[in-house]
Amino acid sequence: MVWIPGGVLIAGTPPDRLPRVADEEMAGEQVVMRGFYVDIFPYPNEVGAIPTTNVTQAEARELCEAQEKRLCTELELERACKGPSNATYEYGETYKASVCGTGTAKNLVPNGFNSACHSAFGVHDLHGGVWSWTASQWRRDSSKTNLVAIRGGNGIHGELIGRCANGRGIRPDVRRPDVGVRCCVGEANSFEVVLSVTRGEPLKWQAPDGRIAPMLEKLAPPEIQNAVRGRRAEDQFKVERMWIWHPLGNEELYVGGGCAHPPGPDAMCGIVVARMRFEAPVLLAFIASDLWQPTVGETETAREIFVYGGDRNGAFRKRVSYEWGKISAAAKERKKRRKGKREATYD
Repeated sequence: MVWIPGGVLIAGTPPDRLPRVADEEMAGEQVVMRGFYVDIFPYPNEVGAIPTTNVTQAEARELCEAQEKRLCTELELERACKGPSNATYEYGETYKASVCGTGTAKNLVPNGFNSACHSAFGVHDLHGGVWSWTASQWRRDSSKTNLVAIRGGNGIHGELIGRCANGRGIRPDVRRPDVGVRCCVGEANSFEVVLSVTRGEPLKWQAPDGRIAPMLEKLAPPEIQNAVRGRRAEDQFKVERMWIWHPLGNEELYVGGGCAHPPGPDAMCGIVVARMRFEAPVLLAFIASDLWQPTVGETETAREIFVYGGDRNGAFRKRVSYEWGKISAAAKERKKRRKGKREATYD
């Protein structure tokens, strides 16, 4: 086993760090942890052994108690992973798929197979292999009861799943081939992750805010600001439309749409997507709508919106996606005429 000294855990992910799952993680709060011991590898805690899986939480607890150990809490595993510097990944701040073999749903590998996959405390294989049962209840959503937290694991979204702060909630009575056991010793750290999740209306229009709109205008990209530098106030990028976007629980984004008018006949238009941080917007993305004043519409999911614009070839739309705190935009879509339909559609 490895001794994890007492210290301060920066639990979860601060809002300005990405990737982040806002409705499942603490927002970088300080938690004082007492010291404890943790197994170096997943059960049976031996180099070269295949981790034991297909056990329920109760059976996992019995395996630990038979060795006079206990199941770890989820924040104990997060502390063991982040190390004394509270790193994002056990090996540092930058995601590297090869270190722990993350980013794939491959078969289980023996303990120690990825020899560089360890934290600064010397705990191995926290990611890239099995998920670990914990003693903690999953208390992120009051509508989902009787779930317990698992930590570690692997999956195709390695940059997300491979983080020390990542977790999932599952029923305690399930047996899965990718969920195993890791044990701890010492008085348990009883602090739990308890989130109050607020889910707002997915997309809501509001009149441009006299305080926030000017701050969003300053977030227009350099090429727009440079094109109108020194010109009249009415030529500068001006937010004329605003929306509040809630892509998931505990995440509120401001969307400001506007145009700038450089010399010549063509406007430079688009939307600014920002998150408020300490009373000021932080830019997440600028999505161009080209020549037309942008408008925004809902899609089939709260995590995506459409931005409508236009260029010299006519109207178009772009699908804008929210993924783990990041914003991305797909290519332009244009309306097409379908046989048997009177009007052109995007479908």
